[in-house]
Amino acid sequence: MANYYSTLNGWMIPFIKAMEIHNIDIALALKECGISQEVITNQESRTAAEKFSHLIDYCNNKLARHDFSILLAEQFHPGIFHALGYAMMSSNTLLDALERIAHYKRVVSNACELVNHKHKEQLIFEMKICTYDGTNRPVLSLAVVETFLATIVRLARELITSGFAPEKVCFSNPKPSCDITYLERFFNCHIEFDSDKTALVFNLKQAQEKLICGNPLITHSHEKMLDEFMARLDKNDLSHVIKNKVFDLLPLGAPSQTEIAEYLGMSLRNLQRKLHAQGTSYKTILENTRKNLAMDYIMQQHLSLSEIGYLVGFSSVGNFNRAFKRWTNQTPGAYRQNKK
Repeated sequence: MANYYSTLNGWMIPFIKAMEIHNIDIALALKECGISQEVITNQESRTAAEKFSHLIDYCNNKLARHDFSILLAEQFHPGIFHALGYAMMSSNTLLDALERIAHYKRVVSNACELVNHKHKEQLIFEMKICTYDGTNRPVLSLAVVETFLATIVRLARELITSGFAPEKVCFSNPKPSCDITYLERFFNCHIEFDSDKTALVFNLKQAQEKLICGNPLITHSHEKMLDEFMARLDKNDLSHVIKNKVFDLLPLGAPSQTEIAEYLGMSLRNLQRKLHAQGTSYKTILENTRKNLAMDYIMQQHLSLSEIGYLVGFSSVGNFNRAFKRWTNQTPGAYRQNKK
């Protein structure tokens, strides 16, 4: 069962950097933790999540300290998350970036679920960690959770400012016996253990502020790569296969269910049945794809409203305007003006 829960080998980027900085023998560390040398060069493949936990423990023991999770986060590189990292780096807001990693988290690992909640003036980025059957033991150790949450904050500092800090960090784990000053120093906010959740808590207004690095065209090119990657991960996940095809066809007009079914080599009824089993429908996939594309294109001032309507598959500006108003309660022109 341990091998079922896996993590993308992109995580070896900060591992290698941190081990080199602190003079840890990389080859020996990998051997001691049962990790193949191939992980260094094959970053699209995956390794059992448990082995990354062992590697963090090994490095902490070698250095006689407890903060290797933070040393890893300090070596942040967008390649940790495959194309997702670059899509996040070109997001319009921190909220957009966090919603992308929640949506595409399976690219990075299948050991947890990621969910964004808005509560009053806060954005809660929550990790719902999987547990092993039989023992109910969490798949991810506290050290791995520290690494992931610290990496998200490090990414946020790249997007916003080096002094950025969440409002609070919550761990469902009991407070460790070691000194946690390293966590308080890195996160620069209140740290809560024995919490009812594992999460980062952000100021919602700050998370929704427009970022100067936002570039929807770059984001879309990476999202297309991500959809293809996810389709390779699970060929039975029709929603990603269909979304990928919709991306290709939208500038020619919104494809019908029948066209998509023919492309997939299945009957219309079979397509509908399989999507229903996944808790979705073709109409939902098409609608969400159009909406997400439109919301990003609308921020590109060089694109006219009629061009955006065409790019997301509407045959007339009027139809696009009605759909956009359904999504946002505003016309495209008013929405764009308010976002300036």
